Amino acid sequence: MSDLIGLFNLLAPFFGLIGLGLFCGKLVRQPESGLAWMQFFLIYVSLPCLFFRLIADKPLDQLANWAFIAGTTLSTACAFLLSVAAGWRRAKDLPQSVMQGVAGSYSNIGYMGPPLILAAIGPAASAPVVLIFVFDSLFLFSVVPLLMSVAGVEKLNLAPTIRRILWRITTHPFNVATALGITASYLHLELPGPVNQMVTWLSGSAAPCALFLLGVTVAMRPLRNVPGEVPALVAIKLVLHPLLVWVVLSAIGDFGATWTYAAMVMAALPPALNIFVISTQYNVGVERASACVLIGTLASIVTLTGVLYLTTKTGIVPYDLFP
Repeated sequence: MSDLIGLFNLLAPFFGLIGLGLFCGKLVRQPESGLAWMQFFLIYVSLPCLFFRLIADKPLDQLANWAFIAGTTLSTACAFLLSVAAGWRRAKDLPQSVMQGVAGSYSNIGYMGPPLILAAIGPAASAPVVLIFVFDSLFLFSVVPLLMSVAGVEKLNLAPTIRRILWRITTHPFNVATALGITASYLHLELPGPVNQMVTWLSGSAAPCALFLLGVTVAMRPLRNVPGEVPALVAIKLVLHPLLVWVVLSAIGDFGATWTYAAMVMAALPPALNIFVISTQYNVGVERASACVLIGTLASIVTLTGVLYLTTKTGIVPYDLFP
């Protein structure tokens, strides 16, 4: 019982902030344009500071765990392909299927992942959290534009598409922050006192702002109907994805409880809000994206609680399936 109470106390603030944002979004009618500066603050200021702090004090050997990177990225790729197949079987439409692939594989690893997993497991989980965020994002933000170009949605030839992908990857604020963190780790740099305090404040604001924004954004996307494939996509995201991570990492090697459990919880997170952003960018599957984020977030209250209980709280599920 004490484990369940502890788990409730851990998760309640996270889902509580999402619920508060949802409540405020329904109660207070503000134009959607009002979210722009909050989104800018999160993406370009607060979350980059969080990722810099997660990396800067880590030894480089922790950040060069290529077997772990391969295992987690392969698991995400498998979840993506399964979700694309589920979409293709229903609609035979490649752009729609690609969007469904994102919905079934891209976790809320930026807004929700770091604060939740660091609270559940501790600072030792920061290295796997950062690696999963960077390489899952690299995979999805590379494969989606390529497939959209093949489908004719991206009105560019292959070479310009690849150049655009590389530019977006190298200039994305999260990746820039990661590169700066690795540099600081390699050179053993320490920020000056006032700058370090600013970075601490900004990184601490990332989680509450992101979760509140998630709730508000969902509130402003009313769900009129649930497309038929959404339950399957949510099941792949919340149940199959963490199972894939568990099996693949166990098959590759012994990564220890902290790294394996962190990867499983990252995979069990609800669909990311970025799914809606990507679908809006291409004007493909916007309603499905809204449905996946809303239903996936609600369903994750049960599934994410279960994964955390079976792994980090009780260890009922062994971290290595093939010891």
